[in-house]
Amino acid sequence: MLVMASQPATDDFRVPAASSTAAMQHWPWNSASDLSRGLAPVFEKFERFLSSAGFDRAPWLTVAFGTGIAAWFELPDATAWLVLCGLCALASGLGFAPWSRRDRFPFSLRAMAVVPLLVIAGCLAVWARSTLVGEPAIDRPLAGTFTARVLAVEEQPAMGRDRLLLAMRDPGSGRAIRVRLNVPDEAGAQSPASGDLVRFKARLMPPAPPMLPGAYDFARSAWFSGLSATGSVTGTISVVEHAGAGESRLAAFRAALARHVRDALGTGGEAGIAIAFVTGDRGSIDQSDADAMRDAGLAHLLSISGLHVSAVIGAAYVLAIRLLALCPWLALRVRLPVMAAAAGALAGLGYTLLTGSEVPTVRSCIGSLLVLAALALGREPLSLRMLSAAALCVLAIWPEALTGPSFQMSFGAVLAIVALSTAAPVRRFLAPRQEGWIARLARHVALLLVTGVVIELALMPMGLYHFHRAGVYGALANVVAIPLSTFVVMPLVALALVLDLVGAGAPVWWLAGHAIGLLLGLAHRIAALPGAVTLLPAAGTGAFVLYLAGALWLALWSGRARLLGLIPAMLGAGLLALAPTPDVLISGDGRHAGLYDPVGERLYVLRDGGPSYARDNLLEMAGMEGEPVLLATWPGARCNGDFCALRIRRAGRDWRLLISRGRDTVPERALAAACERADIVISDRWLARSCRPQWIKADRHLLSRSGGLAINLASGRVRTVSEEQGAHDWWRPLEPGKPWIAPMP
Repeated sequence: MLVMASQPATDDFRVPAASSTAAMQHWPWNSASDLSRGLAPVFEKFERFLSSAGFDRAPWLTVAFGTGIAAWFELPDATAWLVLCGLCALASGLGFAPWSRRDRFPFSLRAMAVVPLLVIAGCLAVWARSTLVGEPAIDRPLAGTFTARVLAVEEQPAMGRDRLLLAMRDPGSGRAIRVRLNVPDEAGAQSPASGDLVRFKARLMPPAPPMLPGAYDFARSAWFSGLSATGSVTGTISVVEHAGAGESRLAAFRAALARHVRDALGTGGEAGIAIAFVTGDRGSIDQSDADAMRDAGLAHLLSISGLHVSAVIGAAYVLAIRLLALCPWLALRVRLPVMAAAAGALAGLGYTLLTGSEVPTVRSCIGSLLVLAALALGREPLSLRMLSAAALCVLAIWPEALTGPSFQMSFGAVLAIVALSTAAPVRRFLAPRQEGWIARLARHVALLLVTGVVIELALMPMGLYHFHRAGVYGALANVVAIPLSTFVVMPLVALALVLDLVGAGAPVWWLAGHAIGLLLGLAHRIAALPGAVTLLPAAGTGAFVLYLAGALWLALWSGRARLLGLIPAMLGAGLLALAPTPDVLISGDGRHAGLYDPVGERLYVLRDGGPSYARDNLLEMAGMEGEPVLLATWPGARCNGDFCALRIRRAGRDWRLLISRGRDTVPERALAAACERADIVISDRWLARSCRPQWIKADRHLLSRSGGLAINLASGRVRTVSEEQGAHDWWRPLEPGKPWIAPMP
């Protein structure tokens, strides 16, 4: 008491250092920590679930990064992107909050803190990429005589043309732009080379947006490729100035190599396949062969990607380590896997450069280099963590690749292989046992067949979503085609090229031609089988996202918990398969319309222009093939030179359509009376305000804002191109403003 009394009065309120620390740990934050007590049971259950369902956490970080990229594409505008980033930052802040109990919920709060940051990183990465590389399209179609510098030349003899990538000035604004130009063989008599200055007469167009909802979006691809216009030469092209020392030697070597292969194998389909394997140029492949390979599920063999790069790198690795092992002095002093990995890396990089360094090839090369690094370090070469690292590297460089079928199908195939190989039943099936070589071979063949089926099942929904068609017998065809192309065709072609250095490659070219002939024969035989191709109409993105979420859960988890992914995966695949065919399809310019007849399973079109881009799009979006029928032959249709009037019966009621055909002026009073009797009016011109149908007036005024339409009469659902594009820079409607469609009457 005396001691305390002798202290200053102010000391009565001091807290010792140890007590201060304890107070900071407990008292000031008790009220804040109360906020999390209600969530404690949820966190505890989540932690117990994670501890019992062992899995690799690293791949989910790549999934979070990809989720941010996908959200940027799906959300409509910058406001939505900023809101997404703000919400993710808030969620991350809650994970980093001082009241969070990391000692009790280590993984839950760590995931809450880190995963939203990766979502933000993905969104900002693709936003920055779009801003940096995107180039606005030309304002309007241009026709005239232009001068440009040739950046690249792609020979396409199977299509009777060359494709040039040009650098020129926009005649309207004067800015530097890149243009893709098709040059027919008869127009390019002087055969311009890379680096040449050329003059030509052509019609240039802005990159086309999707003609219909769900169709191929060339405008988006052109935006990320830096293209501002495309076109075709309408006269002859002349070389004003030949290239000097700046001409690309690699491009010239690729062209010379393609001509050499064509001379060795002739002009048949075998030469086109061989050129695709050697240089990555698919312009020499006949359209019939390309269609057969696609319908047989073998189209991936024509695009230089993981299969080809892995084959080249694997061959170089095995050959290098075998040859180096022949030298005992070297084998005792140097780590041979490291040197072999270096040789494989050089071979992969050289093959990537030789085949044009396309994005799928570069992506595959990056993944293969990571596998080589794992081999050199003595790590597992094929694992989910290695695959996720490769995907993260690719998405960091080309975030827009996430939405393309090439990225999804290539990584999807490898992911299916890794997930299957790590499954407990497969490990037990491949476990060493006392058996003869015949039984061992049978087990590996059975696993190869099962792997093909699993890959086909995993990739079929992707093919149906992107291409609206898929080969049913692709698994069966790939069981034969992949070993044939990897272990026979590619080695024979490579050996023939090496022997050509001494003039002894002719016999090997003969063998390579026959091997490629077997591959093409297999493709044509499989494609001709009954029911070889499944066709489906364009489906919404929601079903596809649901399938991808289930597939990722199924592949990235382990144990029984992964089976939960079957529910969303099967549900998403089912929704894709059951997507209804739109009753009415209207192109963005209003000149083309398609009506689906479910009774006769036929597509009626407004105009018969023979095989064309518009006709193919209408058939593809309807999930049909064959020849469409003219709309004038619709049962009960009344057509004249100006309009067609017809009825469609759906969901127990009749829908009246009025479709414009001609360009002549129609008396306004007669037009107004006809519109009043119609539910839907379709026209490629601006119609007067007095034209007021009961539901949709799809004239130039609406279509210039909405783009193409897909209408389902039974549900009243109207899909537009504009709602899929949002406010992204590559989508520029002809008229400003948001399209408005009245509710269904």
